Amino acid sequence: MAVVQERTKEVVQAYRRHASDTGSPEVQVALLTNRIGYLTEHFKVHRKDHHSRRGLLKLVGQRRRLLDYLKGRDFQRYKSVIEQLGIRKYLPVLPSFSPSRVQKLLRPRAAEE
Repeated sequence: MAVVQERTKEVVQAYRRHASDTGSPEVQVALLTNRIGYLTEHFKVHRKDHHSRRGLLKLVGQRRRLLDYLKGRDFQRYKSVIEQLGIRKYLPVLPSFSPSRVQKLLRPRAAEE
């Protein structure tokens, strides 16, 4: 149990915003990511542990809600957290159109008579 407490302290110190911060969204997301990583490794060995898998899904959902909250409140903090934790490979981008579609969209319409 002492190993888990030490790891928790390390994560809190790495992601806190000020000296006494233990509950900011960044810290909570980092702690959840740590637990999700641990459970992911656990399932590589214990493939049939479906009860713990439910807990993993709840953790992932909780982390998703915290990230959505952070994204809505302060996008720069959201971006820095996902980059530090490496939990997103990309940020949402605008849809790309083919060159022919762009030409069609830019073409002036005929005057309606």
